[in-house]
Amino acid sequence: MHVDNLNPNSAILLTGSNMGNRLHHLQQAAKSIAFEIGKVEKYSAVYETSAWGNTQQPAFLNQALLIETKLSPDELLTKILHIETSMGRERKVRWESRIIDIDILFYGSEISQNKYLTIPHPEIPNRRFVLEPLNEIVPDLIHPQLHKTIRQLLNECNDLLAVTKLNSHVQK
Repeated sequence: MHVDNLNPNSAILLTGSNMGNRLHHLQQAAKSIAFEIGKVEKYSAVYETSAWGNTQQPAFLNQALLIETKLSPDELLTKILHIETSMGRERKVRWESRIIDIDILFYGSEISQNKYLTIPHPEIPNRRFVLEPLNEIVPDLIHPQLHKTIRQLLNECNDLLAVTKLNSHVQK
């Protein structure tokens, strides 16, 4: 599927977990997203990667989800924070281990920033663990600020952290 840009009601989220039954946490998050936020149109495979930032912690599992939602970006963030909290996420220290982490990577082709949310996520081009699953589901998506496809951003990424695609797909 060739995707130059997302429709205005599409968003791409990245889920991640590095505590407990990581795969179960991704499954639970995907189900909660489908129930509370909107239909999941595409799921990437699950990828395992060493922790980024604070490297003295267990490896993460990550998955990208393309969703359709009627929520505004701020409403989407509120629902995501609710899902994270209901799953047991506690925010104490930056880059700490977490049961679940859900990031908004893109929302349509919107470019916006406020105190709580920056769209597109500013670290997308710098993180291989984000670009690998994105490249699987939307390789031709054009970053609205950088004007490059996800495939191009992945090819140019300087992050050397190993990202391993697992056979597990988390779907509803």
